[in-house]
Amino acid sequence: MDVLFTFVPRENQQERLQAEFPEVNFRFLYKDKSFLPTADIVVTYGEDLTAEDIESAENLKWIMVASAGIEKMPHAAIAKKEIIVSNVKGIHKTPMAESALAHVLSLKRSLPFIYESQRNREWNRKTKSSELAGSTAVLLGPGAIGSEIGRLLQAFGVKTIGCNRSGNDAEYMDEMVSIENVSAVLPDADIVLSVLPSTKETYHLLKKEHFQAMKEDAIFMNLGRGDLVEDQVMLGALENGEIGYAVLDVFEEEPLPADHPYWKMDNVIVSPHVSSHSGKYVERALDIFIPNLHDWIEGDKSPSNPVDMKRGY
Repeated sequence: MDVLFTFVPRENQQERLQAEFPEVNFRFLYKDKSFLPTADIVVTYGEDLTAEDIESAENLKWIMVASAGIEKMPHAAIAKKEIIVSNVKGIHKTPMAESALAHVLSLKRSLPFIYESQRNREWNRKTKSSELAGSTAVLLGPGAIGSEIGRLLQAFGVKTIGCNRSGNDAEYMDEMVSIENVSAVLPDADIVLSVLPSTKETYHLLKKEHFQAMKEDAIFMNLGRGDLVEDQVMLGALENGEIGYAVLDVFEEEPLPADHPYWKMDNVIVSPHVSSHSGKYVERALDIFIPNLHDWIEGDKSPSNPVDMKRGY
């Protein structure tokens, strides 16, 4: 059996795989797809496979995506060949929840102002700091990541309102609303945070009227996918003072162009799609892949975290 990694894990992680599966031929090659035609399984971040690659992969039966998003994959080509796709849903919750909390606390406790004062050698105590306790957060997408963010926010005394398609209950949410009714809770939100995936339903989901419904000092955070908000709508909300701050980890165009207005805006934090980064990322991905590979070898062709390519998650 041939397993192709299109990224290169650390040496100790490669050794872990080879020791666990001596009968498997592993290839760890950064974006080198020359062995794709013979690969039975491909492990990828999901951004480097084309329809032509899938067509050339004569033996490919399973793609394990070491990410949650699959929007950049050639869906039709994969579906045509009935290739099984799974991902590593759940491994992002700890680093992303910590990133969300770090950004919120940083803004509430005026850390950007304090750091800037230090750089300028200014003893300036006019921080305008506020407290996180007693605030309200609306979380778009209270799944594994959103619920973990909710858990941490609740520990700081924050009221959490979850928003999903159904409006059904989710963990660590004090209230729930459906996406179609989200406008009803936006005026109460001090924080609006999205971890939604990129699907047909979420594409440009938030409109101008949603930002107009938010508090003028609200913090909007997008840690999900950049196409949740049309770029000009986001810019307009910030330039017109419809919200107080935006923390953006994802963008419609990545990398963000050097001449984009966000870079120079005082009410924007540009985070270059790093909220899920962690030294434990690949280790956690392998913790999912290894049991699935054992099952696959023994004949169970239904790995955990299967992805519905039609729904997009």
